[in-house]
Amino acid sequence: MRFSELPIPNGVQTGIEHSGFTVCTPVQEAVLPRAMRGEDVAAQAQTGTGKTAAFLIALFTRMIRNPIRDCGSSPQVLIVSPTRELTDQIYREAERLGKFTGFRLLAVYGGVDYQKQMEALRKGVDVLIGTPGRLIDYYKQRIYTLKKTRYLVIDEADRMFDMGFIDDLRYLLKKLPPYTKRQSMLFSATLSYRVMELAYEHMNLAEKISITPENVTVEKIEQVLYHVGKHEKISLLLGILKKERPTRVLIFTNTRRAADMVVERLNRNGWKAHALTGDIIQKKRLRVLADFKTGKLDILVATDVASRGIHVENVTHVINYDLPQHTEDYVHRIGRTGRAGASGKAISLADEEYVYSLEDIETYIDQKIPVEWADESMYVKEIRRSRAEAERSRETKRHAGPQNPSVRRKSRSGPRR
Repeated sequence: MRFSELPIPNGVQTGIEHSGFTVCTPVQEAVLPRAMRGEDVAAQAQTGTGKTAAFLIALFTRMIRNPIRDCGSSPQVLIVSPTRELTDQIYREAERLGKFTGFRLLAVYGGVDYQKQMEALRKGVDVLIGTPGRLIDYYKQRIYTLKKTRYLVIDEADRMFDMGFIDDLRYLLKKLPPYTKRQSMLFSATLSYRVMELAYEHMNLAEKISITPENVTVEKIEQVLYHVGKHEKISLLLGILKKERPTRVLIFTNTRRAADMVVERLNRNGWKAHALTGDIIQKKRLRVLADFKTGKLDILVATDVASRGIHVENVTHVINYDLPQHTEDYVHRIGRTGRAGASGKAISLADEEYVYSLEDIETYIDQKIPVEWADESMYVKEIRRSRAEAERSRETKRHAGPQNPSVRRKSRSGPRR
């Protein structure tokens, strides 16, 4: 189905054309007719299939068709997302798709522009996108209300559970009008029983939409697994990069410390890389992510802060330096490649520490990950630091404070009142 075949208002249709979209993806084709009629939907689809555009197009269409004169300090739309990066990404896509609608948009999340976001919110917005913590912070300060909010979107709902946001989410849901007086949409790459229980409790007979749920990994992603000793992982990683020559690669680790270690050793061996982890200040995280999206940075090493919902075009490879310990995270990680119909390759390294999660992952995706065995030529001898460099590094870490300056402020002055 083409977008031009749907009854979409001119302002939204122009935004769709401006964004370069012409043909609906399967999830868009399934969701848009229902959502534009005002029905509640809970949609499951593979990552990278256009869920964000689906709910934004439906929202803008509904808002234009059903104008409201005065919402007071309530936004017409509340979109809740689990991470700062995903919130920013939704906002930027909303800017493109809603460019010709005239609606006021705002994204709020921690780490940047606290006062600036507050002042913008106080002036009033039509579409408010945010992480649960920052949304509740401003709500409790009475910067905005939700009494007249007409549309709700919960994105990556299962991640809300995983990150411990469910109590915050329920708090916001209780402040909204009753589910019979608003339209609600829930989106995720995986819809578990507990997520659907949330949908049944807070949505109005939500239509469950599942796009190829029996095949949770993207078919065009080539998957490969290497069994490797922990002490040889960096050597094999260097060999994989040399062999594959990826143009844009995401490398996932399970911890911040591992991410920093991988970045340091890649840079020392001639591969330019940066880390994206939760303890890096938000402005730097956004800058690093922007460099990766625009092609200024070829290798991004990240923890699972980057595994959900982050859309970067032309990621040719995803490498699980550490096998994830949660099965769903494997699907979300490798879904960063092979997006929007493109092909991609996902390579996983299974060492003695994390190999125990392999069986659960293969059960979850209902397939065996093909195993390849690395010969000696695949192990590249790395350039190691001299003793003097290692000592200087230890001294720097010993005297350095946290990367996030807000942590230092908090330790000196106590909790913010």
